[in-house]
Amino acid sequence: MLVIMDIKFSLFNLAWMGFLGGIISGAILGLLFHNEDFMGGYNSFSRRLTRLGHISFFGIGIVNLLIALSQDKLDITINSFLYINIAMMITAITMPLLCFLSAWKKPFRHLFFIPVLGFGFSVFMILKSLDF
Repeated sequence: MLVIMDIKFSLFNLAWMGFLGGIISGAILGLLFHNEDFMGGYNSFSRRLTRLGHISFFGIGIVNLLIALSQDKLDITINSFLYINIAMMITAITMPLLCFLSAWKKPFRHLFFIPVLGFGFSVFMILKSLDF
């Protein structure tokens, strides 16, 4: 039971760190978004990816919070929950990072499979534990 609590606590912390990352990145970007030509204009690839990176902090944070809070309702083993935790950590770190890196240098976009696989694995493991 202690291991589950530690994993749940780490997902909970990861969620709140994601919210903080979203606030900080939003504050930094918000200082410059008023400029029409900032990062090539509103519809530029760089600016779209920067917005996606900012909002991904919040979206992935919400998912981590939901996983942490719903663990009691899932019929899932400790090992599976640990794998979900690791996959969501990878997702929470790599998604915003790759968004910002891709906004800087386009070839980084080819690495988006990393957070997508982490998130997809987590969703698969949770769906597998549900009784339909």
